[in-house]
Amino acid sequence: MKINNKTMTITIIMMLLAIVVSFSLCVSPTPTSPASGTPTPAPTAVPATVGGTLKYASAFGPSDSLDPANGYVGWYMREAGVYETLFGYDANMVMQPELATGYEKISDTEWRINLRPDVTFHDGTPLNADAVIFSLNRVLKNNTRSSEYSFIDSIAKYSDSAVTIKTKTAYAPTIASLTDPIMSIISPNIVNVKTTPDGTGPFKFMDYTKAVSLTLARNDRYWNGTVYLDGVVIYYISDPTTRLLKLQSGEVDAAYSIPTTDIAGLQASGNYIVYNKPTLRTYFLYFNMKKSPLDNPLFRQAINYALNKSEVCDTALDGIGGTPATCVFPSIMDWSANDRTGGAGYTYNVARAKELLAQAGFKDTNGDGWLEYNGQPFVLSLKTYTSRPQLKPSAEVIASELNAVGINTKLEAFTSISSDLSSGNYEMALYAWGVAPTGDPDYITTRFFLSTGAEANKTGYKNTQMDSWLNQARKSFDKTERKSLYDQVQIQALNDTPYIPVFYQNAVVATSKNVGGVQLFPNEISFITKDMYLKK
Repeated sequence: MKINNKTMTITIIMMLLAIVVSFSLCVSPTPTSPASGTPTPAPTAVPATVGGTLKYASAFGPSDSLDPANGYVGWYMREAGVYETLFGYDANMVMQPELATGYEKISDTEWRINLRPDVTFHDGTPLNADAVIFSLNRVLKNNTRSSEYSFIDSIAKYSDSAVTIKTKTAYAPTIASLTDPIMSIISPNIVNVKTTPDGTGPFKFMDYTKAVSLTLARNDRYWNGTVYLDGVVIYYISDPTTRLLKLQSGEVDAAYSIPTTDIAGLQASGNYIVYNKPTLRTYFLYFNMKKSPLDNPLFRQAINYALNKSEVCDTALDGIGGTPATCVFPSIMDWSANDRTGGAGYTYNVARAKELLAQAGFKDTNGDGWLEYNGQPFVLSLKTYTSRPQLKPSAEVIASELNAVGINTKLEAFTSISSDLSSGNYEMALYAWGVAPTGDPDYITTRFFLSTGAEANKTGYKNTQMDSWLNQARKSFDKTERKSLYDQVQIQALNDTPYIPVFYQNAVVATSKNVGGVQLFPNEISFITKDMYLKK
């Protein structure tokens, strides 16, 4: 048979394309070197295989109840792959239909949500409108966070495969609010929601030992494709060093938030993969503006100038665990105003800090190196908590920087400071917040800057202009208008400075090199997925 040159050329090109496509399909995502931000060598490409039990060391977990409508328990159950919501976010924070197939905005106060067919709960009960109404109504009635959903007027059945949500007034973040794991959809036939979770996720509940471990098994009826792992055991270990030791001893296959000082050694060994990704978690310094001199904006601005945020990140986080913050939202979020502040904000400037402190009534009258306030000895209290390993080292650096400008700062670290913040028993506090778990800026801005917001009540912050912007933004369905309003909110927050955004946290997860399919989600509410696998 005669083959002409043109035919031969086409054949060779097609063969080369086939080789390239085949290779790209079997290469696992390349992890990033936390220290440099450049790719590190990817592990040998291994196709995903079915089987095996993944053992994972997590820092946080549920306490007594496993009910997703109980406070933030839904986050832990979502992380475990047990429960799902009507809508969710992918690893790039793009909203995706999950148990819904989509929605229709009927009017400014009415939304039609269509449900995915052929989905069953772990107990075999089919997903339908009745199950969704049962789940969402529980949230509105039975939990400490129900006020967050007070905008909902009613949830009604439109058909077996659709529900209608009506809001009391126009509320733009309605659909985004349904991504919070507190809105997890549970089986209406659940036996005991507190002890026996029953969802639609890739893994089903098997056993739970309080504050120790959660055991899961593959959901063989999962609606969204093959689940590779036979099961998962999540161990709840609060100490990061212990999590690291468990990984190094082979007792677990993956560990969350390991000490940043040990990352280089793990990478150098060749036995582990370290994943590092920016999150939507911001660490804030709170000011109790109900107390003097923290009620003085000159004093709060001076603190801003006294802080070297880069030093905090380099010293407390080893240049790996976070990046210096400007506004509330990190730059990876579309709503962030970090590149649109118009010159507002603060840079490290000791001279300016001292100048403002003098204007606020501070002076070293006796030459001992410590500033007095209005002629009286002054000690500033800084509180934080220890459940997040980044907090205490960061607070230590902050205290040192304030001491350097003459503010005698006393650091206190506790297991929890929530009650102190609520009661006003603090002056300054370092606290961490996931600022956009639902992907919408309303979630955190109304808490922090609305006069009636939960966190604003703790700081004593009130600004009627902020109230106006925030109320307008949550009612507007024009994203351009909303973005402009939230830009103004973020810039005004820099000027008023009831809080200081100190740094944005990076998620750091280490795994043994036989773990594949790992994805880190910026909102930190997903981790165990159907795509994770153990290489054989």
